[in-house]
Amino acid sequence: MGKYNKLNGIFHIRNTFYSEVGIGILANTILFLFHLIKFLFDNRIKKTDTIIGLLALIHLLMLLIMGFIATDSFTSLGGLWDDITCKSVIYLYRFLRGFSISATCLLSVLQAITLSPRGSFLAKFKSRTPQDSLRWLLFLWVFYMSLSAHFSISAVANSTVSSQGLVFVSDSCSILPMTYFLRHLFSILGVFRDIFLIGFMVLSSGYMVTLLCRHRRQCQHLQSKSLSPQASPEQRATRTILLLMCFFVLLYSLDCIIFSSRIMWNNDPVCHSIQMMVSNGYATISPLVFICTGKQSVDFLKCLWGRRVNV
Repeated sequence: MGKYNKLNGIFHIRNTFYSEVGIGILANTILFLFHLIKFLFDNRIKKTDTIIGLLALIHLLMLLIMGFIATDSFTSLGGLWDDITCKSVIYLYRFLRGFSISATCLLSVLQAITLSPRGSFLAKFKSRTPQDSLRWLLFLWVFYMSLSAHFSISAVANSTVSSQGLVFVSDSCSILPMTYFLRHLFSILGVFRDIFLIGFMVLSSGYMVTLLCRHRRQCQHLQSKSLSPQASPEQRATRTILLLMCFFVLLYSLDCIIFSSRIMWNNDPVCHSIQMMVSNGYATISPLVFICTGKQSVDFLKCLWGRRVNV
């Protein structure tokens, strides 16, 4: 009876997982197309627009790969991958995940630079070109991947090793256990990596909150409290990115907690399935945040919907 309940739980989680992936793929496709059209036909493109469009493409590819991994975990086709396929899939996912985290960190810093007043230290970075932003993104990604390479190196097919001490990724792939020294070394490097990147996000987010509060006080001082001055596009974009940072930190923390619990509970399948859903959470939520809070994105959706109705 307990086994049936567990399998039934996984069945419901599987349906929820595929729904989450489907929504995320659709939302990221719309967001990417919107920024691609904007990049091709709008000369007033901002530095953050390039990063947001790139982030949508990264999340789209991540969700497609996670859907591919899910077919190996939730269907009867599982357990057929060889060692090369396992290493390739896991490395490609970690490759994109590193870009996602790096782009999110850079996005918060760029918005803080955009919002900064003219006399501040960050103001001198406002004249930087989008190419400079991509260089910083590449630097952050190399930094992240240099401290995460062990995940792809230690990936193996389940058919080639015994199951003792493995961390299962899917029915075909697992992560090999490491020695005591290596496990603690990579744990320390991982903590340093997370503190560095998330610390940048927190600092830039705190700076933006301070600027928004200061601007609000100035507006209340200059105008009557009964009036509510309309927020500028930069302020609306800042609030959107602050909301995005909150979702990122929350889901990233949940992912770490669930992963640790999964190891303690010896690769419980329900815990594994929930972790896969949480890992996809940011890639699914982030495009919805940008679409719902961006006026141009909403107009783009209305235009697409109008064309579909006319057809």
